[in-house]
Amino acid sequence: MRISALSAASGVSVPTIKYYLREGLLPQGQTTSQTQARYDDDHVARLRLIRALVDVAGLSLAQVRDVVTRLDDPPESWHDVLGIAHGAAVAGPTGVPITHVADARALLADLGWQVDEHTPALAQLQRATEALADAGLDVGPERLAVYARAAHAVAEADLDGLPRTSPAEAGRHVVLGTLLYEPLLLALRRLAHEDVSGARYGRARATPPRRSAR
Repeated sequence: MRISALSAASGVSVPTIKYYLREGLLPQGQTTSQTQARYDDDHVARLRLIRALVDVAGLSLAQVRDVVTRLDDPPESWHDVLGIAHGAAVAGPTGVPITHVADARALLADLGWQVDEHTPALAQLQRATEALADAGLDVGPERLAVYARAAHAVAEADLDGLPRTSPAEAGRHVVLGTLLYEPLLLALRRLAHEDVSGARYGRARATPPRRSAR
């Protein structure tokens, strides 16, 4: 397909596609003349990936470049593929040096979880627990255990659906899943709050519509 058809198939404007080509975010098409090239379904998939990372996950183009570059040359280990997604999900400064995460490491030790000591999510966990404590909402061990069990079940469900066709496809699946399922989980948590609150404390009765005076 030509670039106009690529634009129509992907929903990305031609000027934006040309910008992605110049920046190396999108592979060059097959040259058919001095001024034209042909593109295929792989280009459509890459454009949709880029737009999802930008529009939904909120990554900068520099972060997107890092993600797609690593997906183009994925690690051999299926476990290391997950690191690509986590590196993107916690991209940017966390405000917590990796050497100052003793509390987060202690929490994981209590849970019996084994993770890379340099994983960026450690700093994210440290910052989150400190913010809760500063707000007077310190998470006790019992509540933390509930959250941890729920998170572990979600992780198992995520990895059960991991495609085994190739590390590249697995990497794409994990990156999108990690970045795009998190808003879904947040929405479900908020809806669950409303459901549980209504069941425990009584659902507010809907106010009947007022009849117009005649």
